[in-house]
Amino acid sequence: MAISPRKLRYDVYSYSYENDSNTPLVISVLASLIERTLARNERIGRKCVAGMTGSKTRVFDCHETPDMTIQSYLERIFRYTRAGPSVYVVAYVYIDRFCRSHPEFRISGRNVHRLLITTIMVASKYVEDMNYRNSYFARVGGITTKEMNSLELDFLFLMNFKMHVNVSVFESYCCHLEREVSIGGGYHIEKTLRCAEEIKSRQRGQQGFNQIARITL
Repeated sequence: MAISPRKLRYDVYSYSYENDSNTPLVISVLASLIERTLARNERIGRKCVAGMTGSKTRVFDCHETPDMTIQSYLERIFRYTRAGPSVYVVAYVYIDRFCRSHPEFRISGRNVHRLLITTIMVASKYVEDMNYRNSYFARVGGITTKEMNSLELDFLFLMNFKMHVNVSVFESYCCHLEREVSIGGGYHIEKTLRCAEEIKSRQRGQQGFNQIARITL
């Protein structure tokens, strides 16, 4: 897979499931960004006596940290929901807005998976003309339908229903993702891909292609 800004923009605006067999580059770039954010927050957390996460934003916390990389989790969502690359850009916008609106919130291993499945589902409803039910997204994400419904509602209220993303905002976030690729981010993205491939190679053969493997968050 060519890791370049041009490839990322092609995926966002021209990706076709019929003509493209590879996972869109935007997923790897997003995974790399989030994993670096996780590492930074872990370093900050070691220096803090008490956690910074507010009670309202703890809705995304799961009981145990899931044993699945961000790259693998995003690829799973892409494989089973077929949400277009632009959905992941909008989800990135939502995550950034959420973190800015709630500075006490820190992305961690305990909340990142639920935050991702929630923002991607909401972004898919905003971008796509047709969508799967919440129950299907829940199954893909490894949570119950009741949890999925609750997370969606909590997220919308925590965002004050500010879900609109205009063209200029969308384009600015695309440019940010492109810069991530062009100014040295390629190494981190390749590292993220290698780690995900190593895990997938160990898991390959344990599930059928047409059957959604069960995970639990």
